[in-house]
Amino acid sequence: MSRRTVAELAAVVDSTLRAAELEYEQTAPGRFVVTLPGTRKLRTVVGLVVGDHGFRVEAFVCRQPDENREQLWAYLLQHNARMYGVSWSIDSVGDVYLTGRLGHGAITPEEIDTLLGAVLTYADEHFDTLLEIGFGSSIKREWAWRVARGESLTNLAAFAAFVEADRTDRPGVEPPP
Repeated sequence: MSRRTVAELAAVVDSTLRAAELEYEQTAPGRFVVTLPGTRKLRTVVGLVVGDHGFRVEAFVCRQPDENREQLWAYLLQHNARMYGVSWSIDSVGDVYLTGRLGHGAITPEEIDTLLGAVLTYADEHFDTLLEIGFGSSIKREWAWRVARGESLTNLAAFAAFVEADRTDRPGVEPPP
């Protein structure tokens, strides 16, 4: 089997992203930034890098947690064993990412589609839970502040059950209609 060049592999990535009609930019030879639309996490930005020796996938999911770091790290690690192509990781300041390093063989239209689908699924399905664990106090304070002032809770609606579970300690905090 002949070895494909970085330029040839980058062309596969480019044509795959174009065919999928995804929003993306090639920022340098072999480097792509793709924006995936989600439901809970509205946008997940994914970096794809075709290197001389492999293929790297990296997606920012959320900033470092304000609280419950150990609980959040445990949650992430418990899910890593069941994930495809990428795993949860943190950077030097504690921001949460999905990252993967794969061989050049992973650079096929089918595999790129599968990897991007996995990133989108993991980021979107776990996003609210990550926020509840790492930013729960802030979410509850924001909810109470909005309720007290009659402000909209529309963009916090996903956290209604989370806030509701704590209502006994916070009278007057109501879930959205």
